[in-house]
Amino acid sequence: MISWNARFAVVAVLLTGAGLFQHIRTGNVVAPPRASLASFPLQLGEWIGTDIPIPPIALNTLDRGEFLQRDYQDQHTKGPGVDLYLAYFPNQRAGQRRHLPQDCLAGSGWSTVESGTTTLSLPGYLPFPANRYLITKGSDRQLVLYWFWGRGRGVASEDWADFYLVFDSLRWNRNDDALIRINTPLQAGEDPDAGQRRLLSFADQVSPLVGSYIPR
Repeated sequence: MISWNARFAVVAVLLTGAGLFQHIRTGNVVAPPRASLASFPLQLGEWIGTDIPIPPIALNTLDRGEFLQRDYQDQHTKGPGVDLYLAYFPNQRAGQRRHLPQDCLAGSGWSTVESGTTTLSLPGYLPFPANRYLITKGSDRQLVLYWFWGRGRGVASEDWADFYLVFDSLRWNRNDDALIRINTPLQAGEDPDAGQRRLLSFADQVSPLVGSYIPR
């Protein structure tokens, strides 16, 4: 029986070869038509958004792409808001993602208390795993969900995102990829599960629109 290490080595070699082929074909990849992230709706049901400018120093650390960061407040409940971050890369390369959420949060002074994954079931898509982080800074707490998104498929793992990026590049000649992050502050004494329900309620509003801005 082939050992796990041997199987992993075979997969690594195949991915390396495919990645080289992907690199050669980069100039010929197809970028599907889509709407600009700047036109993403400011109102999603009861949620009203306010744009949060991304500092130029942060933009300089990112790959070429289009980015949206916005704070949404529920006008009905007047409770804690939700921050939405969308990053779309029309010509992503496997293994070259920068400025991942966990790095950004640590650089902003946040500490991770809990980390893991959770399964999201959003309207119009198959269930998929997303990263789940509980973070703190002083007395402040936030719950963060983020996932890699490409060609209508969501994954939590950067390695799996790279695998599908190479696979879809070979199959469809597409290198476009995205990252979606939503986070919400937790009130004093609020259980993180309550924060997750708030994030999922917001995600239900976002998911039907995503295909217009991040093509399937």
